[in-house]
Amino acid sequence: MSWTLLVRAKAEQDMWSARDWYEDKRIGLGNEFLDELAEAMRRLELNPERQPFYYRQFRRVLLCRFPYKIFYQIIGERVVVFRVLHSKQDHERRFR
Repeated sequence: MSWTLLVRAKAEQDMWSARDWYEDKRIGLGNEFLDELAEAMRRLELNPERQPFYYRQFRRVLLCRFPYKIFYQIIGERVVVFRVLHSKQDHERRFR
């Protein structure tokens, strides 16, 4: 099956905020974060059903190097990314 990846606006905001935070820590680190995020999204697009349900109807993918989680749902033939959150953030509050 061919999946279409769709990133919602809040997930985009999450990504850019995290990128900026890492970039403030060290020049280039923000782009390294985005590179790893892009790789995780490519894997997600290939096999989104691989991950079990994690919270409500959301599944998640963990980044390897950075402590972030990609929260998504499979809706029809689409993989919809809702949030990209730090693992220490209050996920329940972010989904209200």
